[in-house]
Amino acid sequence: MQNNYLKLLGLHVLIGIFIYFSRSLGNLYFYGVVLYFFNRIISAKPHLKSFEIVSACAYIMGAEVILRMTNSGPFYEASKYIVILFSVFGLFYNGFNKKAIPYLLYLFLLIPSIYVSLYLIDVGQNIRKAIAFNLGGPVSLGIAALFCFGLQVTKKQLESIINFMLLPLVSTLAYVIMYNPDVSAVATGTSSNFAASGGFGPNQMSTVLGLGFFLMTVRFFYFSQTKLLRYLDLAFVLLFAFRAIVTFSRGGVFTAIIMIVAFIFILYKTMDKSKKNKMLLSIAVFSVMGVATWALSAIQTNGMIEKRYANQNAMGHEKSDVTTGRGDLFLAEFEEFIANPFLGVGVGRVKDLRFQKTGIHAASHNEMSRIISEHGLLGLLALSILLLVPLFFRLQNRSNVLFFSFYLFWLLTINHSAMRIVAPAFIYALSLLHIKDDTPSLHRQQIN
Repeated sequence: MQNNYLKLLGLHVLIGIFIYFSRSLGNLYFYGVVLYFFNRIISAKPHLKSFEIVSACAYIMGAEVILRMTNSGPFYEASKYIVILFSVFGLFYNGFNKKAIPYLLYLFLLIPSIYVSLYLIDVGQNIRKAIAFNLGGPVSLGIAALFCFGLQVTKKQLESIINFMLLPLVSTLAYVIMYNPDVSAVATGTSSNFAASGGFGPNQMSTVLGLGFFLMTVRFFYFSQTKLLRYLDLAFVLLFAFRAIVTFSRGGVFTAIIMIVAFIFILYKTMDKSKKNKMLLSIAVFSVMGVATWALSAIQTNGMIEKRYANQNAMGHEKSDVTTGRGDLFLAEFEEFIANPFLGVGVGRVKDLRFQKTGIHAASHNEMSRIISEHGLLGLLALSILLLVPLFFRLQNRSNVLFFSFYLFWLLTINHSAMRIVAPAFIYALSLLHIKDDTPSLHRQQIN
């Protein structure tokens, strides 16, 4: 992966362009990727199977949005199920760490609310789809966390995992640029911009482009070893950041910036004094690029992006609600929890209950309020497990320099985009990896 990085980068730019010109190629891409990684997993040596499975999940996660936006694969949620399937393979090969048992409890806590839904849900609805859609993300998180908890990978393997996530995101970026090469032509207001998002949902697009922004930043500061790679990665940092900003969906951008700040802070703390000076220079260059990216975004959006982040409409008038109505939806879901505290209202029912009461068919996009409203106190306990277990893991294992960034990505993303895509679930699981030294230990021959 490291040796072929430039070739693979070019290939994935072409993949994005080809899929743009022929969306039917998306199906060929999906099935080809699944077969390719399935073959890698089956043929891998026993000590490498876990790494191959994590790599496969990383790639599928990165490809999810471009597959969705081109209607590729057998069904919309296919990527989540592939990640679940590969993670189950990993559990079959390796089992799981005994300290990961809280995640088993987490999965069991999701079950009672299913029976509540089966009993109460409108018979006119597709019950299976309603339950599967709302539990796909939480279940993929639990199984991936079981598999990844304490799993040992080297720094070089971590770089490969990062690259596997990045490459399909580069294809997504190329597709979006081909779909809308001139942002200024479509930037006519301050609402989330579907045209600048490749014709797809700006919230999900902002999330994955923001993730690409962060991952390229990690490569720039942590993995790129030559000037060519550093300059190339910095150029992609600008592209990912610019295209994430001009979706006009702020959640993914704010999340990426917070992740980057956490990563740079932790990395700087772990460096010796000689490396810190070089790091400060890199931070200065990176900051200049950040300012330039924002300036470019302001110019290309005719100043609309500045109004968007200032919470103003196109006329420059300040909007009354910075959360664009999501605060009210959060409170409504909390009220459902108060009214149904023990088992909740049932999986997938909170959105329909809101429609019955208000006539508004809207989702809060907040996994925290959704899990407690639909699962009650059991959901609150499940959420507590997700919040606390990684922090206890971190107290005992500080090897993963990306821990806080990955943990924050999950925490922030589920508060603005819920778990509609598999990214927050799998990135959460990656925070539980144990990063070991690349250098093998010395074996000394005993002298008789």
